Amino acid sequence: MTSRGANVVVNRLISVATPLLLLAAWEVAARTHAIDTRFFSSPTRIFAQFWLMLSDGELLYHTMATVTRILIGFFIGTTVGIVLGLAIGLIPTVSAALQPLVDATFPIPKVGLLPLVIILFGIGEASKYAIIAISVVYLVIINTAAGVRQIERIYLDVGRNYHASRLMMFTDVALPGALPSIVTGMKVSMGVSLIVIVTAESLAAKSGIGYLIWTSWQVFEVEKMYVGLFVTAILGFAASLLLDFTERRLIPWKRS
Repeated sequence: MTSRGANVVVNRLISVATPLLLLAAWEVAARTHAIDTRFFSSPTRIFAQFWLMLSDGELLYHTMATVTRILIGFFIGTTVGIVLGLAIGLIPTVSAALQPLVDATFPIPKVGLLPLVIILFGIGEASKYAIIAISVVYLVIINTAAGVRQIERIYLDVGRNYHASRLMMFTDVALPGALPSIVTGMKVSMGVSLIVIVTAESLAAKSGIGYLIWTSWQVFEVEKMYVGLFVTAILGFAASLLLDFTERRLIPWKRS
């Protein structure tokens, strides 16, 4: 095995060993009462609660509710963000009209918009989709527009010299050129969407991981609360792996 291959194996072992060691230290601290188990339950009790909730269907119900909201809201926000980002990057008039609005409203905390979103869309599922889409769209717009502006000028000039239509400039020149930045925006926005939906579910929902975490804390079911946090971490990790796979498929030249 080459030294590079050995380093890869060692790094993977470290990646696995680090969380296991942290869990072991947590378990020892709980069993020796070095920490207050009323607030920091032991990993073994948390995992036992995890399997119990998984077997009776409660965990799957809340997880599917959260995942469905994220997927729909993420798709809406990403689609709108890519279209607007390409337009801002390619068309100066659109950039002049929309860029100041994006810059001015981007710093507004998206969770703070939840009351307004509920007023507009109601307390049902539409408001959950909307708040995720709003959280996603800004990051995708900013990254897409930046990606278009980083395309070498010669490619845009070639397209114009060959009288490419505006649609072809979008789909055949700007979109492929901006793909690395678009995927980066999608990765960041996926993490943000998880944060936003868990917060929104804790405030205005009757299902979902955020609802599970908040209601468990209210009735002091600490193990259930940690199960919700654990599932949130799993969802974030799974989303990261999925987007990494998507990046490798869409942008194979980036790895090389």
